[in-house]
Amino acid sequence: MDQYTRFRLPIMVLVYVILRFFGGSFGSLVLYPVVLMVTFLHEFGHALGALLTGGNVLELVINADGSGYTKSQGGNAAIILMGGYLGSAILGNILLYIGVKKRSWAQRALIALAFMMALCSIIWFQTIQTTLILCAFSVSLFFIAYKTTFDQDVLLFLGIATVLYIIQDFNVGPSSDLEQYEQVVGIFSAKVWRYFWLLLVVLITLWNLRKIFGNFTTRARA
Repeated sequence: MDQYTRFRLPIMVLVYVILRFFGGSFGSLVLYPVVLMVTFLHEFGHALGALLTGGNVLELVINADGSGYTKSQGGNAAIILMGGYLGSAILGNILLYIGVKKRSWAQRALIALAFMMALCSIIWFQTIQTTLILCAFSVSLFFIAYKTTFDQDVLLFLGIATVLYIIQDFNVGPSSDLEQYEQVVGIFSAKVWRYFWLLLVVLITLWNLRKIFGNFTTRARA
């Protein structure tokens, strides 16, 4: 990892923090696509959890206000519920890793993400609004991938913003999932599970950062 690549990560974090906490209405407008991205990854995590445990996805809805829901049939309820919060964190960390470490993968990653959004809007079609949001996102990502040189920077920012947004929003984002998780799994209250999920997300992110900066630290010491 060269010096430029190494310092892109903290610069992007700083940009996100400024927009999120000091940007006012302008910051909210710039980060609006990130909110929709987090919602999509969250709902896609539920859908993936259903599919991986033998269930079917009936609906996947993304609303313009940043809310959303996924309806599924069958599968393992505990994994499906956990898949929203943890799944979106894992996918966000994958985007972050590629954005920092794999420049040659950046274009393909954006294309894969765009294709995934477009496919979800078709096979799990439920509302025109969801389809328009996902298709607009897909077209934008395709354009960035094919017509600009900012594919790696965009991927990196989306990854960072997604992970930070998920961690910062843990008190609100998975609240309905946690209430259902308490009923399905039991053992602990929803509040305890909330902090357990947060701990898992933080550990996943720290492990990812270690993978990202590990090689640079080793070479620096050598």
